[in-house]
Amino acid sequence: MNKPPQSPSRQRATGFWQPELIGIVVLIAAMYLMPYVLVDDFLISKYSRYLVFGLLALALSLSWGYGGILNLGQALPFGLGSYCMAMALKLRTIPVQTGAGGLPDFMVWNNVQQLPWFWVPFYSMTFAIVAGIVVPSALMAGLGWFMFRGRVTGVFVAITTLAMLVVVNLLIIDQQQYTGGFNGITDLAQLTIGGIVFDAYNRTTFYLIASVASAILVFGYVLSRTKFGLILQAIRDQEDRVQYFGYDVAIYKISVMAISAAIAGLAGMLYTIVMEFASPTFLNVPLSLSVVIWCAVGGRGSLPGAFVGAVLVTGMQGALSESKTFLDTWTLVMGVLFVLVVLFLPSGLAGLIGQLLAKIRPGDGPGPEGKIDLKSSHPKEIA
Repeated sequence: MNKPPQSPSRQRATGFWQPELIGIVVLIAAMYLMPYVLVDDFLISKYSRYLVFGLLALALSLSWGYGGILNLGQALPFGLGSYCMAMALKLRTIPVQTGAGGLPDFMVWNNVQQLPWFWVPFYSMTFAIVAGIVVPSALMAGLGWFMFRGRVTGVFVAITTLAMLVVVNLLIIDQQQYTGGFNGITDLAQLTIGGIVFDAYNRTTFYLIASVASAILVFGYVLSRTKFGLILQAIRDQEDRVQYFGYDVAIYKISVMAISAAIAGLAGMLYTIVMEFASPTFLNVPLSLSVVIWCAVGGRGSLPGAFVGAVLVTGMQGALSESKTFLDTWTLVMGVLFVLVVLFLPSGLAGLIGQLLAKIRPGDGPGPEGKIDLKSSHPKEIA
């Protein structure tokens, strides 16, 4: 029996995901092969950081590229996850100075007499890991509830998320006796799970990050192909039409914002393991804006594209800043590259690859920004 013809929306969605899956498989294979190329421990640590940034960009790609939500405060869940892990590791180290009950050194310097109640649960590493995912997710979900239930859209969402980032950043800096202030939380113990020590300069930590990144890439791919993911893309393209057919648009936006924050919080915890400290700079505006640039370069509508964009940009920044030739001009070079990408590659590197695939095999490449056409079909056909 012949199958009924697919609707135009389903044809476009299906064609788009074939090269996406190939890109994810290639990316995962490259991550696991990388330690065999990087023989130096310092390079392994450096590229571990790049992979974490890739995971952070992937998180923004879910909310911005698939949900149409430009979150300029993406560093907020990243920083909160980082602090959750730092608090747990700080309670496992021997501070330079200790007070009653083995207080962290910066609390001793600020005359804190007793470990604050919100620090006590972080004696449990399980609690710390769960908190590093749940706390950022819950915070961004709550913020999303107020925004999207209040019909806040467009640039106002970007401004609100950026303002929230600034508020939390100032709060952490101000509460120096509990957070370490400008200095952050330093002198951390190494993460140890099941007798395995995750040193920032060994392959064990690199494979931990690569495994988490691989799992999130596959999760994002599967999520994007579900009814939830396809409706989310429809909301991004034609929100009013989707709402007209009875979907609760706010719930979908809140959900993807919470999922994105959970992934960013996980990336923040991994970053603390690699850097061996947590700092307010992990929650600052420059980092948050950088994540947007990484997604734009790689392609915000592609999970592996956003991931690779972050790795390429941060790797290029590191190489240029360490070069004698570009020591004083590397920021200018990066600025020129970003302008060229915005002008000539509005869909990023992933969009360029998609256009090439479309020329080679018509129908396999994505449409403009990977959009789903709702004009010719009912939105429920994508389910």
